[in-house]
Amino acid sequence: MTSAYFDCYNGISGDMTLGALIDLGLPVEDLRQALSSLPVSGYSIEVERVKRCGIGATLAKVTCEEQQKHRHFSHIREMIEASDLSPAVKERSVAAFHAIAVAEAKVHEITVERVHFHEVGAVDAIVDIVGSMWGVEALGITSVSASPVVVGSGTVKCAHGMMPVPAPATALLLAGKPIETGPLPGESTTPTGAAILTTLTDKFGPLRNFAPGRVGYGAGSRVTEGHTNYLRILLGESPLDDSLPVETRELVVLATEIDDMSGEAFGYLMEKLFAMGCLDANFRPVQMKKNRPGTAIQVLTSPDKANGLIALLLRETSTFGVRATPCQRHALLRKSEMVDTPFGKVRVKLGLWGDEVIKVSPEFDDCRRLAEESGVALETVYAAARQSASAIKLT
Repeated sequence: MTSAYFDCYNGISGDMTLGALIDLGLPVEDLRQALSSLPVSGYSIEVERVKRCGIGATLAKVTCEEQQKHRHFSHIREMIEASDLSPAVKERSVAAFHAIAVAEAKVHEITVERVHFHEVGAVDAIVDIVGSMWGVEALGITSVSASPVVVGSGTVKCAHGMMPVPAPATALLLAGKPIETGPLPGESTTPTGAAILTTLTDKFGPLRNFAPGRVGYGAGSRVTEGHTNYLRILLGESPLDDSLPVETRELVVLATEIDDMSGEAFGYLMEKLFAMGCLDANFRPVQMKKNRPGTAIQVLTSPDKANGLIALLLRETSTFGVRATPCQRHALLRKSEMVDTPFGKVRVKLGLWGDEVIKVSPEFDDCRRLAEESGVALETVYAAARQSASAIKLT
């Protein structure tokens, strides 16, 4: 398994990401072929070598033949899902655009359905986002971490007028992530770049115990004397890559014990924890000091969300302290497939051990709907979905 470190010392944009991936060896013709399955036309991908401050890099430019129309998130999602790209690339691409739509909706105080994509909805952004997600998969990258993100400073001209840097949507996309202003005036990190980064990245911070094997530089379009305006991506192998075919992620476990809260308060707390983005949470009965029955709370989270969840536990519970323990989670690689059953189509999640499928998990919502429509037991639909999934052959 290959890990990637996004060094955003000059920020990040969609074209910088594509350029860095190409610089790492992503074949341009393969990229063009993969993107040709999108129902999008009137664009071209141009690649050239540049040298700034004595360092070579790849400049990737997406040019459109004519002005493209604005699009809603639902239109872009349909375009991506209609392509021949892999389920993982589709999922990540849709997630990136959904993150932008949610941020824009909050900024403009409208619903996600009413968001018009202006700069980010143009064809070049669709190509940048989908191309980056495809490139990450094509290079075999299974985990991504990143440096603090340089965002620039001052103001930037957007479709709605002059905006502060980071632009409002970019600031929301990077909420909870470490950012730095400067070193140059103007926008260094775009909404497209922020969406790609936050969709892919497991953790932010300095490099630790990382042995880079390859380094790629992606050039931004702006040229400033004395600055590269590059995104650097380092590829390396994690220590466990040679022994376990799993995805390893750095996480944080938060824990505390409580003996004086009502059941209603625990239910409310669980809802708030997941609303704030925790990965998992559980409550367990424990026996505390003075022989008091109590409840142990354990929360699993990514490092960037730990402080917010600690604040939530301290403010919304009766505890006076929370323990935070760094940990590693080793998870099976996953793949989503659609299978046919006598009752209809069911999505299944496959757990992979190398090229072997060792776990099959049918989606509950699909099985429940088909069970209700067909008048059969839920387990009957589950069994049919597992049986169909057993015939899946990985390519």
